[in-house]
Amino acid sequence: MSGGLDDTICAIATAAGEGGIGIVRLSGPQSLDVASQVVRLRSGCPLSSMSSHTLHLADLVIPASNKLSDARPVPSRPSVSGLLDEALVVYMKAPRSFTAEDVVEIQSHGGMLVLELVCKICVESGSRMAEPGEFTKRAFLNGRLDLSQAEAVLDTIKATSYAGLNVAQRQLRGDLAREVDQARTSLLTVLAHVEAAIDFVDEDISFLQHDELLRIMREASAVVHKLEATAHDGRILREGAHVVILGRPNVGKSSLLNRLLREERAIVTAIPGTTRDVIEESIDLDGVTIRLVDTAGVRETDDIVEREGIKRTRLAQDEADLLLVVVDGSVPLTNDDRNLLIAVKDRKHVVVLNKSDLPDEANPDAALVGHSSCRISAITGSGIEMLKSILRVHLTSRGFETAENVTVTNVRHRDALRRANDSLGQALESVQCGMAGELISIDVRAAADALGEITGAITTDEILGRIFSEFCIGK
Repeated sequence: MSGGLDDTICAIATAAGEGGIGIVRLSGPQSLDVASQVVRLRSGCPLSSMSSHTLHLADLVIPASNKLSDARPVPSRPSVSGLLDEALVVYMKAPRSFTAEDVVEIQSHGGMLVLELVCKICVESGSRMAEPGEFTKRAFLNGRLDLSQAEAVLDTIKATSYAGLNVAQRQLRGDLAREVDQARTSLLTVLAHVEAAIDFVDEDISFLQHDELLRIMREASAVVHKLEATAHDGRILREGAHVVILGRPNVGKSSLLNRLLREERAIVTAIPGTTRDVIEESIDLDGVTIRLVDTAGVRETDDIVEREGIKRTRLAQDEADLLLVVVDGSVPLTNDDRNLLIAVKDRKHVVVLNKSDLPDEANPDAALVGHSSCRISAITGSGIEMLKSILRVHLTSRGFETAENVTVTNVRHRDALRRANDSLGQALESVQCGMAGELISIDVRAAADALGEITGAITTDEILGRIFSEFCIGK
Protein backbone atom coordinates (compact mmCIF):
# COMPACT_ATOMS: atom_id res chain seq x y z
CA MET A 1 0.00 0.00 0.00
CA SER A 2 1.31 3.41 -0.98
CA GLY A 3 0.61 5.36 2.21
CA GLY A 4 2.14 5.16 5.67
CA LEU A 5 0.76 4.75 9.18
CA ASP A 6 1.11 8.51 9.73
CA ASP A 7 -1.59 9.17 7.15
CA THR A 8 -5.19 9.68 8.17
CA ILE A 9 -7.41 7.54 5.97
CA CYS A 10 -11.13 7.60 5.25
CA ALA A 11 -13.64 5.44 3.40
CA ILE A 12 -17.29 4.53 3.23
CA ALA A 13 -17.51 1.53 5.55
CA THR A 14 -20.99 0.32 4.55
CA ALA A 15 -21.97 -1.52 1.40
CA ALA A 16 -22.65 0.45 -1.77
CA GLY A 17 -26.28 1.35 -2.47
CA GLU A 18 -29.15 2.92 -0.61
CA GLY A 19 -29.79 2.02 3.02
CA GLY A 20 -31.17 3.32 6.25
CA ILE A 21 -27.68 4.03 7.63
CA GLY A 22 -24.35 4.75 5.97
CA ILE A 23 -21.00 5.04 7.72
CA VAL A 24 -17.88 7.00 6.82
CA ARG A 25 -14.86 5.87 8.84
CA LEU A 26 -11.71 7.88 9.57
CA SER A 27 -8.55 6.44 11.14
CA GLY A 28 -5.26 8.08 11.93
CA PRO A 29 -3.67 10.86 13.97
CA GLN A 30 -5.68 13.68 12.33
CA SER A 31 -9.08 11.97 12.47
CA LEU A 32 -10.67 14.51 14.83
CA ASP A 33 -9.27 17.52 12.94
CA VAL A 34 -10.46 16.17 9.59
CA ALA A 35 -13.91 15.21 10.89
CA SER A 36 -14.37 18.65 12.45
CA GLN A 37 -14.47 20.12 8.93
CA VAL A 38 -17.74 18.38 8.14
CA VAL A 39 -19.28 17.65 11.58
CA ARG A 40 -21.06 20.22 13.75
CA LEU A 41 -22.23 18.86 17.10
CA ARG A 42 -25.79 19.84 17.99
CA SER A 43 -24.51 20.63 21.51
CA GLY A 44 -22.44 23.45 20.04
CA CYS A 45 -19.27 22.04 21.58
CA PRO A 46 -16.14 21.55 19.45
CA LEU A 47 -15.57 18.05 18.15
CA SER A 48 -12.30 17.82 20.08
CA SER A 49 -14.29 17.95 23.33
CA MET A 50 -16.12 14.69 22.56
CA SER A 51 -15.62 11.95 25.11
CA SER A 52 -14.40 8.67 23.65
CA HIS A 53 -16.81 5.85 22.78
CA THR A 54 -20.01 7.90 23.08
CA LEU A 55 -22.50 8.81 20.38
CA HIS A 56 -23.20 12.47 19.65
CA LEU A 57 -25.95 14.00 17.52
CA ALA A 58 -24.54 16.26 14.83
CA ASP A 59 -25.18 18.03 11.54
CA LEU A 60 -23.06 17.34 8.49
CA VAL A 61 -22.21 20.51 6.61
CA ILE A 62 -20.10 21.73 3.70
CA PRO A 63 -17.65 24.22 5.19
CA ALA A 64 -17.71 27.70 3.65
CA SER A 65 -14.04 27.48 2.73
CA ASN A 66 -14.53 24.21 0.88
CA LYS A 67 -14.86 24.40 -2.89
CA LEU A 68 -17.76 21.95 -2.69
CA SER A 69 -19.83 24.72 -1.12
CA ASP A 70 -20.20 26.32 -4.56
CA ALA A 71 -20.45 23.07 -6.50
CA ARG A 72 -24.22 22.81 -6.00
CA PRO A 73 -24.22 18.97 -6.07
CA VAL A 74 -28.03 18.79 -5.85
CA PRO A 75 -30.62 20.67 -7.98
CA SER A 76 -32.34 22.39 -5.06
CA ARG A 77 -30.15 23.53 -2.15
CA PRO A 78 -31.57 23.26 1.37
CA SER A 79 -32.56 26.48 3.09
CA VAL A 80 -29.68 26.13 5.57
CA SER A 81 -26.59 26.81 3.45
CA GLY A 82 -24.24 23.80 3.17
CA LEU A 83 -26.37 21.41 5.24
CA LEU A 84 -25.91 17.79 4.07
CA ASP A 85 -27.62 15.59 6.66
CA GLU A 86 -27.98 14.88 10.34
CA ALA A 87 -25.81 12.16 11.82
CA LEU A 88 -24.53 10.33 14.86
CA VAL A 89 -20.80 10.65 15.43
CA VAL A 90 -18.55 8.51 17.62
CA TYR A 91 -14.90 9.09 18.49
CA MET A 92 -12.76 6.11 19.57
CA LYS A 93 -9.51 7.22 21.11
CA ALA A 94 -6.38 5.16 20.45
CA PRO A 95 -5.61 2.43 21.29
CA ARG A 96 -9.22 1.40 22.08
CA SER A 97 -10.36 1.11 18.48
CA PHE A 98 -10.34 -1.45 15.69
CA THR A 99 -7.14 -0.05 14.18
CA ALA A 100 -5.58 0.90 17.56
CA GLU A 101 -5.50 4.46 16.19
CA ASP A 102 -7.78 7.45 16.72
CA VAL A 103 -10.99 6.61 14.84
CA VAL A 104 -14.05 8.71 14.02
CA GLU A 105 -17.17 7.13 12.55
CA ILE A 106 -19.86 9.31 10.99
CA GLN A 107 -23.23 7.54 10.82
CA SER A 108 -25.63 9.32 8.48
CA HIS A 109 -28.54 8.22 6.34
CA GLY A 110 -27.45 5.72 3.74
CA GLY A 111 -27.67 7.79 0.57
CA MET A 112 -24.56 7.49 -1.58
CA LEU A 113 -24.52 11.20 -2.45
CA VAL A 114 -24.20 12.23 1.21
CA LEU A 115 -21.52 9.61 1.95
CA GLU A 116 -19.48 10.51 -1.12
CA LEU A 117 -19.63 14.23 -0.30
CA VAL A 118 -18.50 13.56 3.27
CA CYS A 119 -15.54 11.55 1.94
CA LYS A 120 -14.63 14.32 -0.53
CA ILE A 121 -14.63 16.92 2.22
CA CYS A 122 -12.50 14.66 4.44
CA VAL A 123 -9.98 14.15 1.64
CA GLU A 124 -9.78 17.89 0.95
CA SER A 125 -9.32 18.45 4.68
CA GLY A 126 -6.19 16.35 4.97
CA SER A 127 -7.05 12.65 4.84
CA ARG A 128 -6.69 10.26 1.93
CA MET A 129 -8.93 7.49 0.66
CA ALA A 130 -8.19 4.12 2.25
CA GLU A 131 -7.02 1.28 0.06
CA PRO A 132 -8.70 -2.17 0.13
CA GLY A 133 -8.35 -3.73 3.56
CA GLU A 134 -6.26 -0.86 4.92
CA PHE A 135 -8.21 -0.49 8.16
CA THR A 136 -7.69 -4.19 8.94
CA LYS A 137 -4.07 -4.02 7.80
CA ARG A 138 -3.48 -1.20 10.29
CA ALA A 139 -5.09 -3.30 13.00
CA PHE A 140 -2.52 -6.00 12.18
CA LEU A 141 0.47 -3.66 11.92
CA ASN A 142 -0.48 -1.95 15.18
CA GLY A 143 -0.70 -5.29 17.02
CA ARG A 144 -4.47 -5.23 17.41
CA LEU A 145 -4.87 -8.48 15.43
CA ASP A 146 -2.49 -11.17 14.26
CA LEU A 147 -2.58 -12.16 10.60
CA SER A 148 -4.85 -15.17 11.07
CA GLN A 149 -7.35 -12.95 12.92
CA ALA A 150 -7.17 -10.34 10.15
CA GLU A 151 -8.03 -13.04 7.60
CA ALA A 152 -10.88 -14.16 9.86
CA VAL A 153 -12.37 -10.66 9.52
CA LEU A 154 -12.72 -11.29 5.78
CA ASP A 155 -14.08 -14.80 6.40
CA THR A 156 -16.71 -13.33 8.72
CA ILE A 157 -17.77 -10.82 6.07
CA LYS A 158 -17.95 -13.47 3.35
CA ALA A 159 -19.55 -16.23 5.43
CA THR A 160 -22.56 -17.76 3.67
CA SER A 161 -23.45 -20.36 6.31
CA TYR A 162 -23.67 -20.59 10.08
CA ALA A 163 -20.90 -23.19 10.18
CA GLY A 164 -18.55 -20.96 8.18
CA LEU A 165 -19.40 -17.99 10.40
CA ASN A 166 -18.78 -20.05 13.54
CA VAL A 167 -15.33 -21.15 12.34
CA ALA A 168 -14.43 -17.59 11.33
CA GLN A 169 -15.43 -16.27 14.75
CA ARG A 170 -13.30 -18.86 16.54
CA GLN A 171 -10.30 -17.77 14.50
CA LEU A 172 -11.13 -14.08 15.03
CA ARG A 173 -11.01 -14.74 18.78
CA GLY A 174 -7.50 -16.18 18.37
CA ASP A 175 -8.13 -19.94 18.76
CA LEU A 176 -5.95 -20.87 15.77
CA ALA A 177 -3.23 -18.39 16.73
CA ARG A 178 -2.98 -19.80 20.25
CA GLU A 179 -2.41 -23.36 19.05
CA VAL A 180 0.07 -22.27 16.38
CA ASP A 181 1.97 -20.02 18.78
CA GLN A 182 2.19 -22.79 21.38
CA ALA A 183 3.74 -25.20 18.86
CA ARG A 184 6.05 -22.50 17.48
CA THR A 185 7.25 -21.50 20.97
CA SER A 186 8.18 -25.14 21.66
CA LEU A 187 10.16 -25.29 18.42
CA LEU A 188 11.96 -22.02 19.19
CA THR A 189 12.94 -23.49 22.58
CA VAL A 190 14.36 -26.55 20.81
CA LEU A 191 16.13 -24.32 18.31
CA ALA A 192 17.72 -22.21 21.07
CA HIS A 193 19.13 -25.29 22.81
CA VAL A 194 20.35 -26.92 19.60
CA GLU A 195 22.11 -23.76 18.39
CA ALA A 196 23.54 -23.05 21.84
CA ALA A 197 24.94 -26.57 21.96
CA ILE A 198 26.63 -25.87 18.62
CA ASP A 199 28.12 -22.55 19.81
CA PHE A 200 29.22 -23.79 23.24
CA VAL A 201 30.18 -27.35 22.45
CA ASP A 202 33.29 -27.19 24.68
CA GLU A 203 31.52 -25.53 27.62
CA ASP A 204 30.19 -27.39 30.66
CA ILE A 205 26.59 -26.32 30.06
CA SER A 206 23.49 -28.52 30.35
CA PHE A 207 21.26 -28.58 27.26
CA LEU A 208 18.12 -30.53 26.35
CA GLN A 209 18.78 -34.24 26.37
CA HIS A 210 18.06 -36.43 23.36
CA ASP A 211 14.80 -37.89 24.76
CA GLU A 212 13.49 -34.49 25.87
CA LEU A 213 14.31 -33.04 22.46
CA LEU A 214 12.34 -35.81 20.76
CA ARG A 215 9.38 -35.39 23.14
CA ILE A 216 9.01 -31.65 22.51
CA MET A 217 9.35 -32.03 18.75
CA ARG A 218 6.86 -34.90 18.62
CA GLU A 219 4.31 -32.89 20.62
CA ALA A 220 4.70 -29.93 18.26
CA SER A 221 4.45 -32.27 15.27
CA ALA A 222 1.23 -33.76 16.65
CA VAL A 223 -0.34 -30.29 16.94
CA VAL A 224 0.71 -29.36 13.40
CA HIS A 225 -0.54 -32.67 11.98
CA LYS A 226 -3.87 -32.32 13.81
CA LEU A 227 -4.40 -28.82 12.44
CA GLU A 228 -3.44 -29.82 8.90
CA ALA A 229 -5.87 -32.75 9.03
CA THR A 230 -8.79 -30.35 9.58
CA ALA A 231 -8.15 -28.43 6.33
CA HIS A 232 -10.52 -30.50 4.15
CA ASP A 233 -13.42 -30.16 6.58
CA GLY A 234 -12.56 -26.50 7.11
CA ARG A 235 -12.77 -25.69 3.43
CA ILE A 236 -16.23 -27.22 3.19
CA LEU A 237 -17.45 -25.41 6.31
CA ARG A 238 -16.07 -22.13 4.97
CA GLU A 239 -16.88 -22.34 1.25
CA GLY A 240 -19.62 -24.97 1.13
CA ALA A 241 -19.61 -28.40 -0.48
CA HIS A 242 -19.84 -29.02 -4.21
CA VAL A 243 -22.24 -31.94 -4.79
CA VAL A 244 -22.82 -33.04 -8.39
CA ILE A 245 -25.82 -35.14 -9.43
CA LEU A 246 -24.94 -37.64 -12.17
CA GLY A 247 -26.80 -40.33 -14.06
CA ARG A 248 -28.06 -41.33 -17.46
CA PRO A 249 -31.06 -39.46 -18.91
CA ASN A 250 -34.50 -39.79 -17.34
CA VAL A 251 -33.46 -41.40 -14.03
CA GLY A 252 -34.76 -38.47 -11.95
CA LYS A 253 -31.75 -36.20 -11.47
CA SER A 254 -33.73 -32.99 -11.95
CA SER A 255 -36.55 -34.33 -9.79
CA LEU A 256 -34.03 -35.00 -7.03
CA LEU A 257 -32.66 -31.45 -7.36
CA ASN A 258 -36.17 -30.02 -7.11
CA ARG A 259 -36.97 -32.19 -4.08
CA LEU A 260 -33.81 -31.09 -2.23
CA LEU A 261 -34.47 -27.43 -3.11
CA ARG A 262 -38.18 -27.74 -2.30
CA GLU A 263 -39.01 -25.84 -5.46
CA GLU A 264 -39.44 -26.56 -9.16
CA ARG A 265 -36.06 -25.24 -10.28
CA ALA A 266 -35.25 -27.72 -13.07
CA ILE A 267 -37.58 -28.67 -15.91
CA VAL A 268 -38.80 -32.26 -15.56
CA THR A 269 -40.34 -34.18 -18.47
CA ALA A 270 -40.62 -37.80 -19.56
CA ILE A 271 -38.40 -37.00 -22.55
CA PRO A 272 -34.81 -38.26 -22.04
CA GLY A 273 -32.14 -35.55 -22.33
CA THR A 274 -34.33 -32.66 -21.15
CA THR A 275 -31.43 -31.17 -19.15
CA ARG A 276 -28.80 -30.00 -21.65
CA ASP A 277 -26.67 -27.83 -19.33
CA VAL A 278 -25.52 -27.78 -15.71
CA ILE A 279 -27.88 -26.14 -13.22
CA GLU A 280 -26.41 -25.01 -9.91
CA GLU A 281 -28.38 -24.05 -6.79
CA SER A 282 -27.57 -23.96 -3.07
CA ILE A 283 -29.27 -25.34 0.02
CA ASP A 284 -28.46 -24.94 3.69
CA LEU A 285 -27.94 -28.27 5.44
CA ASP A 286 -27.37 -27.98 9.19
CA GLY A 287 -25.70 -24.60 8.75
CA VAL A 288 -23.44 -25.71 5.85
CA THR A 289 -23.92 -24.47 2.29
CA ILE A 290 -24.35 -27.32 -0.20
CA ARG A 291 -24.00 -26.32 -3.85
CA LEU A 292 -26.07 -28.83 -5.83
CA VAL A 293 -25.29 -29.25 -9.51
CA ASP A 294 -27.80 -30.97 -11.80
CA THR A 295 -26.13 -32.22 -14.96
CA ALA A 296 -26.99 -33.48 -18.39
CA GLY A 297 -27.65 -37.20 -18.59
CA VAL A 298 -24.54 -39.21 -19.51
CA ARG A 299 -25.01 -41.45 -22.54
CA GLU A 300 -23.73 -41.96 -26.06
CA THR A 301 -25.38 -39.45 -28.38
CA ASP A 302 -24.95 -37.76 -31.77
CA ASP A 303 -26.86 -34.64 -30.68
CA ILE A 304 -24.28 -31.81 -30.70
CA VAL A 305 -26.08 -29.81 -27.98
CA GLU A 306 -26.47 -32.84 -25.72
CA ARG A 307 -22.81 -33.74 -26.25
CA GLU A 308 -21.78 -30.28 -25.08
CA GLY A 309 -23.97 -30.75 -22.01
CA ILE A 310 -22.28 -34.09 -21.29
CA LYS A 311 -18.87 -32.41 -21.66
CA ARG A 312 -19.85 -29.86 -19.02
CA THR A 313 -21.13 -32.70 -16.84
CA ARG A 314 -17.69 -34.30 -16.86
CA LEU A 315 -16.04 -30.97 -15.97
CA ALA A 316 -18.42 -30.51 -13.04
CA GLN A 317 -17.75 -34.10 -11.98
CA ASP A 318 -14.01 -33.40 -11.73
CA GLU A 319 -14.59 -30.46 -9.33
CA ALA A 320 -17.07 -32.20 -7.02
CA ASP A 321 -16.58 -32.93 -3.33
CA LEU A 322 -19.22 -35.66 -3.60
CA LEU A 323 -21.02 -37.33 -6.49
CA LEU A 324 -24.64 -38.46 -6.29
CA VAL A 325 -25.01 -41.17 -8.93
CA VAL A 326 -28.72 -41.54 -9.64
CA VAL A 327 -30.04 -44.78 -11.13
CA ASP A 328 -33.60 -45.81 -11.88
CA GLY A 329 -34.38 -48.45 -9.28
CA SER A 330 -37.56 -49.51 -11.07
CA VAL A 331 -35.71 -51.03 -14.05
CA PRO A 332 -32.59 -53.21 -14.40
CA LEU A 333 -29.28 -51.38 -14.64
CA THR A 334 -28.24 -50.42 -18.19
CA ASN A 335 -24.77 -50.37 -19.72
CA ASP A 336 -24.73 -46.57 -19.25
CA ASP A 337 -25.44 -47.09 -15.52
CA ARG A 338 -22.67 -49.67 -15.20
CA ASN A 339 -20.14 -47.55 -17.09
CA LEU A 340 -20.87 -44.58 -14.83
CA LEU A 341 -20.48 -46.71 -11.69
CA ILE A 342 -17.08 -47.89 -12.96
CA ALA A 343 -16.06 -44.29 -13.76
CA VAL A 344 -16.78 -43.03 -10.22
CA LYS A 345 -15.47 -46.01 -8.23
CA ASP A 346 -12.34 -44.10 -7.11
CA ARG A 347 -14.24 -40.91 -6.27
CA LYS A 348 -16.26 -40.12 -3.15
CA HIS A 349 -19.80 -40.94 -4.21
CA VAL A 350 -23.21 -42.26 -3.20
CA VAL A 351 -25.50 -44.30 -5.45
CA VAL A 352 -29.06 -42.98 -5.24
CA LEU A 353 -31.61 -45.66 -6.18
CA ASN A 354 -34.52 -43.49 -7.28
CA LYS A 355 -38.19 -44.33 -7.88
CA SER A 356 -38.63 -46.43 -4.75
CA ASP A 357 -42.37 -45.81 -5.13
CA LEU A 358 -42.24 -48.26 -8.07
CA PRO A 359 -41.34 -52.00 -7.99
CA ASP A 360 -37.62 -52.61 -7.37
CA GLU A 361 -35.76 -54.06 -10.34
CA ALA A 362 -32.24 -52.61 -10.04
CA ASN A 363 -31.37 -53.99 -6.62
CA PRO A 364 -29.77 -56.44 -6.02
CA ASP A 365 -27.29 -56.15 -8.89
CA ALA A 366 -23.62 -57.18 -8.84
CA ALA A 367 -22.64 -53.76 -10.23
CA LEU A 368 -23.90 -52.12 -7.00
CA VAL A 369 -21.73 -54.21 -4.69
CA GLY A 370 -19.18 -52.08 -2.86
CA HIS A 371 -21.02 -48.80 -3.48
CA SER A 372 -22.63 -46.78 -0.70
CA SER A 373 -26.28 -46.48 -1.69
CA CYS A 374 -29.59 -45.02 -0.63
CA ARG A 375 -33.12 -45.71 -1.82
CA ILE A 376 -35.37 -42.69 -2.40
CA SER A 377 -38.37 -41.46 -4.30
CA ALA A 378 -37.84 -37.97 -5.66
CA ILE A 379 -41.58 -37.81 -6.34
CA THR A 380 -42.90 -38.73 -2.87
CA GLY A 381 -39.89 -37.58 -0.83
CA SER A 382 -39.32 -41.01 0.69
CA GLY A 383 -35.70 -41.50 1.75
CA ILE A 384 -34.70 -37.84 1.31
CA GLU A 385 -33.92 -37.35 5.01
CA MET A 386 -31.77 -40.48 4.95
CA LEU A 387 -29.94 -39.08 1.92
CA LYS A 388 -29.24 -35.84 3.82
CA SER A 389 -27.81 -37.86 6.70
CA ILE A 390 -25.52 -39.66 4.25
CA LEU A 391 -24.40 -36.30 2.86
CA ARG A 392 -23.37 -35.20 6.35
CA VAL A 393 -21.29 -38.34 6.85
CA HIS A 394 -19.59 -38.32 3.46
CA LEU A 395 -18.72 -34.64 3.17
CA THR A 396 -16.79 -34.15 6.40
CA SER A 397 -14.99 -36.47 8.77
CA ARG A 398 -17.11 -35.47 11.78
CA GLY A 399 -20.39 -34.44 10.17
CA PHE A 400 -21.60 -30.87 10.38
CA GLU A 401 -21.55 -30.50 14.14
CA THR A 402 -19.70 -27.45 15.40
CA ALA A 403 -16.22 -28.58 16.42
CA GLU A 404 -14.75 -27.75 19.79
CA ASN A 405 -11.29 -27.98 18.27
CA VAL A 406 -9.73 -25.45 15.92
CA THR A 407 -10.50 -25.93 12.23
CA VAL A 408 -8.21 -24.67 9.46
CA THR A 409 -10.15 -23.09 6.60
CA ASN A 410 -7.56 -21.02 4.74
CA VAL A 411 -5.47 -22.38 1.85
CA ARG A 412 -2.51 -20.25 2.95
CA HIS A 413 -2.66 -21.74 6.45
CA ARG A 414 -2.92 -25.27 5.08
CA ASP A 415 0.16 -24.75 2.90
CA ALA A 416 2.15 -23.35 5.84
CA LEU A 417 1.13 -26.29 8.03
CA ARG A 418 2.10 -28.76 5.32
CA ARG A 419 5.57 -27.21 5.04
CA ALA A 420 5.94 -27.15 8.83
CA ASN A 421 4.91 -30.81 8.99
CA ASP A 422 7.45 -31.79 6.32
CA SER A 423 10.28 -29.89 8.02
CA LEU A 424 9.42 -31.39 11.42
CA GLY A 425 9.45 -34.87 9.94
CA GLN A 426 12.93 -34.27 8.56
CA ALA A 427 14.11 -32.78 11.87
CA LEU A 428 12.81 -35.75 13.85
CA GLU A 429 14.53 -38.15 11.48
CA SER A 430 17.78 -36.21 11.88
CA VAL A 431 17.56 -36.33 15.70
CA GLN A 432 16.84 -40.07 15.70
CA CYS A 433 19.77 -40.72 13.36
CA GLY A 434 22.15 -38.66 15.49
CA MET A 435 22.79 -36.07 12.78
CA ALA A 436 24.78 -32.91 13.48
CA GLY A 437 23.01 -30.09 15.29
CA GLU A 438 23.50 -27.75 12.32
CA LEU A 439 21.34 -30.00 10.13
CA ILE A 440 18.67 -30.34 12.82
CA SER A 441 18.48 -26.60 13.37
CA ILE A 442 17.86 -25.91 9.66
CA ASP A 443 14.69 -28.03 9.64
CA VAL A 444 13.46 -26.85 13.04
CA ARG A 445 13.88 -23.21 11.98
CA ALA A 446 12.04 -23.89 8.69
CA ALA A 447 9.13 -25.41 10.63
CA ALA A 448 9.01 -22.49 13.09
CA ASP A 449 9.12 -19.95 10.24
CA ALA A 450 6.28 -21.72 8.40
CA LEU A 451 4.13 -21.55 11.53
CA GLY A 452 5.09 -17.91 11.97
CA GLU A 453 3.68 -17.14 8.52
CA ILE A 454 0.19 -18.10 9.76
CA THR A 455 0.07 -15.47 12.51
CA GLY A 456 2.28 -12.90 10.78
CA ALA A 457 5.27 -13.33 13.08
CA ILE A 458 7.14 -14.11 9.86
CA THR A 459 5.78 -12.35 6.80
CA THR A 460 6.60 -10.30 3.71
CA ASP A 461 5.07 -7.30 1.98
CA GLU A 462 4.09 -9.60 -0.88
CA ILE A 463 2.04 -11.83 1.42
CA LEU A 464 0.40 -8.84 3.11
CA GLY A 465 -0.44 -7.25 -0.22
CA ARG A 466 -2.03 -10.45 -1.48
CA ILE A 467 -4.11 -10.94 1.67
CA PHE A 468 -5.44 -7.43 2.08
CA SER A 469 -6.12 -6.88 -1.61
CA GLU A 470 -9.04 -9.30 -1.21
CA PHE A 471 -10.78 -6.94 1.22
CA CYS A 472 -13.26 -4.28 0.18
CA ILE A 473 -12.44 -0.60 0.62
CA GLY A 474 -13.68 0.53 4.03
CA LYS A 475 -12.63 -2.68 5.81
